[in-house]
Amino acid sequence: MKIAVVGTGYVGLVSGACFAEMGLNVTCVDIDEAKIEGLKQGVIPIYEPGLKSIVIRNYDAGRLQFTTDLPSVLNDMEMVFIAVGTPSDESGNAEMKYVWEVTDTIGNHIEKPLLIVTKSTVPVGTSHQIKERVQQRLDQRGLGSLQFDVASNPEFLKEGAAVDDFMSPDRVVVGVESERARELMTRLYRPFLLNNFRVIFMDILSAEMTKYASNAMLATRISFMNDIANLCERVGADVNMVRRGIGSDSRIGKNFLYPGCGYGGSCFPKDVKAIIKVAEKVGYEMRVLKAVEQVNENQKRVLFQKFMTFFNGDVAGKSVAVWGLSFKPETDDVRDAPALQLIRSLLEVKVNVRAYDPAAMDEARKQLHDTIYYAKDIYDAANNADALIVPTEWKEFRLPNWEILKKIMRTHVIIDGRNIYNKEDLTAYGFEYRGIGL
Repeated sequence: MKIAVVGTGYVGLVSGACFAEMGLNVTCVDIDEAKIEGLKQGVIPIYEPGLKSIVIRNYDAGRLQFTTDLPSVLNDMEMVFIAVGTPSDESGNAEMKYVWEVTDTIGNHIEKPLLIVTKSTVPVGTSHQIKERVQQRLDQRGLGSLQFDVASNPEFLKEGAAVDDFMSPDRVVVGVESERARELMTRLYRPFLLNNFRVIFMDILSAEMTKYASNAMLATRISFMNDIANLCERVGADVNMVRRGIGSDSRIGKNFLYPGCGYGGSCFPKDVKAIIKVAEKVGYEMRVLKAVEQVNENQKRVLFQKFMTFFNGDVAGKSVAVWGLSFKPETDDVRDAPALQLIRSLLEVKVNVRAYDPAAMDEARKQLHDTIYYAKDIYDAANNADALIVPTEWKEFRLPNWEILKKIMRTHVIIDGRNIYNKEDLTAYGFEYRGIGL
């Protein structure tokens, strides 16, 4: 089976590499010439554990190819996956121009039966619009009777664990409207799910909605728990105990109930905004999700507020160590990262920022430029710091040498945005500790 994957971001590159790992012939397509040439040389444009070795191995084996020229390979393919970005535009709608560019290219060059699969996160109804646009192009070219199919195959990959998620998915959602599309998608995914074929087939509209609904539910759990954490602080309860108590309820479960300083990344923020906009277009208000979004925006200011409160607003000229820049561990993705909002707030009140992240320094520099000091390690960041703030729970932050930190820090306060430390332990070392919901 030969397939093309258009777009070499998180979704496209991981999908293409993992399909190739299973023995398929895959061509990844992107308009960015520098990125494509880099991939041919083994330069991976994103930080994702395990991805580099899979890309290099399958490229060397000839199963994985890279090109900027979709028309030149299109008619050798049985399937084409659209995996381009759909970021939020200024009004919160999904920006669809990249999807339409790929769609029109397909419509202008297709000459044989093809299955067009949408893997990008798109508004409900997009796959049907893709079909209409391709058909219009075919009619204009005098090929109106050429058969092709569309399908929706939303991704549910976790950044930082994307390869494992793809190779061993808990389920695969596929929206189809023809038996041919169903057969092709079954052939495609059967090798991944030999012991338990967990492909859930449904209609295309439902598949597109499933992606948004899934991310919206996870975002809701995060904002709910952050709301509870903020209330815990005010009434004297311990949010860690509360989380254990409600997470042990089988009807609720423990996942995504960890309080923190807000969610970020490429999915939750834009998908919550997008589903709110989808609802508005059909005259419905997503009141719960609007609250989810507002709670999250407020939560991203919590670490800054705790810092300001501790120093009674007298912060100009102070130095702050920030451990973690990515929106979550095991990724270099800083899109909508709480750490970046924190840093910008600190800079506005004339605080000097010394930051360190195991993977996201280069990506953060693209946004923050030279407004902060980029430390070589956690201790370099904490040197002469008046406070240490931890927005991201990288593993290497969990067991630092507190005696060294006590010696090198000027003021001994830790503001923990992910509750990874024990208050009693830090108090014993002579630190003031501020967590979330404690």
